[in-house]
Amino acid sequence: MNQGVTVLQSPLNCCKTDQIQASIYDILFQAENGNLALISTHNEALQSQIAAAVDALKRGGVVGIPTDTLYGLAACVFDDDAVRRVFDLKGRPANMPMPVLLARAGDMGNCVMGDVPEAAIRLAERFWPGALTLVLKRSTAISDIVSAGGDTVALRVPNHPVPRQLAEGLGAPITGTSANRSGEPGLTTAKAVRYVFGDELEIVVEAGEILGGVASTVLDLSGGRPVLLRQGAVSQEDIEDTLGVNLTKETGTVS
Repeated sequence: MNQGVTVLQSPLNCCKTDQIQASIYDILFQAENGNLALISTHNEALQSQIAAAVDALKRGGVVGIPTDTLYGLAACVFDDDAVRRVFDLKGRPANMPMPVLLARAGDMGNCVMGDVPEAAIRLAERFWPGALTLVLKRSTAISDIVSAGGDTVALRVPNHPVPRQLAEGLGAPITGTSANRSGEPGLTTAKAVRYVFGDELEIVVEAGEILGGVASTVLDLSGGRPVLLRQGAVSQEDIEDTLGVNLTKETGTVS
């Protein structure tokens, strides 16, 4: 094992639903593409990890975290030095914007310019937490480093309790990029993240293997009409049904 990295364990990866007695309010079920993940948000070991990760984020650290798709690298979006570290750790090109994860839909107002568009509110009410990324005009709180010099920001509320609780405890959004070197496959376990990054990360939160799933759908709402940039888990038809308009498709690189 690499020395220097804080390894935090949580006994969550071998659970079956018929072996657990817990309140429905303490459990988040994730069901996508026939897969079922069970994460206890009331587990003391996991809460201890989350508290330690929040402390690391407040000190400008970068932590490895589980999400609803893959393991990710989290840093405070409002800390430019920490975000630079994420780019450096991944070898991510500086011209690629950094996705942003929120604790709740109401936090969009801290990241977008002016009022949150009505279309974004309607989509968030239906699909968040979930696999829909919304691209909106960024506020001055989102730096050029996060936006890669552009005037937009990509926002999502993930369908996983750990990144949401981290953003909640930090009091700020977190980066939502996958925990891998750029160009290499995404990682689904804390062990794999520790193997790749070693002591370059302050903490790797252990919450069992990520079952994975379809990538998020990416929808650009920054212009006068909604533009589908990437088809993912949320269908074009469901978005059009929610907004009552037809989407324009645009081919481009989204990561």
